[in-house]
Amino acid sequence: MKPGDHFIDEVTLSVRAGDGGDGCASLRRAKYEPRGGPDGGDGGRGGEVIVVADTNLSTLHDHKLARVIKAESGLPGASKSKNGRGGASKEIRVPVGTQIYDLSDPTTLVVDLDRHGARWVAARGGRGGRGNCHFATSTRQAPDTAERGGAGQIRQLRLSLKLLANVGLLGLPNAGKSTLLSRISAARPRVADYPFTTLVPNLGVAEVDDRRFIVADIPGLIRGASRGSGLGVRFLRHIERTSVLLHLVDAGGALLEERDPITDYETIRAELESYDPELLERAEIVVLTKLDLVAEPTLLEPTLLELRQRGAKVFCASSLTGDGIEPMLRAVADAVAIEKSSS
Repeated sequence: MKPGDHFIDEVTLSVRAGDGGDGCASLRRAKYEPRGGPDGGDGGRGGEVIVVADTNLSTLHDHKLARVIKAESGLPGASKSKNGRGGASKEIRVPVGTQIYDLSDPTTLVVDLDRHGARWVAARGGRGGRGNCHFATSTRQAPDTAERGGAGQIRQLRLSLKLLANVGLLGLPNAGKSTLLSRISAARPRVADYPFTTLVPNLGVAEVDDRRFIVADIPGLIRGASRGSGLGVRFLRHIERTSVLLHLVDAGGALLEERDPITDYETIRAELESYDPELLERAEIVVLTKLDLVAEPTLLEPTLLELRQRGAKVFCASSLTGDGIEPMLRAVADAVAIEKSSS
């Protein structure tokens, strides 16, 4: 399996509820009552297709190939007023954060399953048909007709996953996002010195001073990402759930290559604005990474001054040595707490 093949954040499904069972047309027959009254039972109701959010799942991969999800149909009624058994419902378990759209109106969000155990009936089962005992009247005491079961609902759905995290790690490829995530949490993302090491979002739980928050490592963005370049908008939407943006800028590597860290910072901000201007209003903490590659800390002073003049809260850190990690984490935890209290 190639990296990223296991992470699927969008699938289309056809869901079909069970049909209702047919009602039964039957007349009582006994030794002294060869043609008694109607005793046909009702058909059972068709099963439903239900989508359930589950925190134990992190991808829609299980539904990539299961294009049609069917519930069981109800059984027909029988003589002696026996009703048919209802069809079993079918559950579709999805990660928390899954949003569902009906392809008949593809731009309108139908439901957002944003908490564990949230349930949504995607397709309702057909009603069971009534047996002939329901159709007896004073003038028609032995009806020989019954009702057909109703058809189960059929829908075409698009499931789109948006990860739930407090903090989104942003930055150009090789800014050090995966290395930082592995430093501050138990997550073990792929780490290597080449662009696009991270091909899928990774989640980690960071802790500082007995405070915990969830961090999402979003694959590196490049210029034009909001228009589909690089990994494009496929992963930009995962940022929408986060309340705090942790923007990593490769200061050490940039200085060695005589690049401008401010330009890197502006590139990511421009892509956020192009995708959704509201993202620029989120709480943001900037981290100048790879401090261990900076020969002289004073070399960072112009960059720090420029960012602070723009109103940014800036830290310098090295995921390799751990320098600067603790104060940065405390600032992130404070920002998460503030956002939670104001929401």
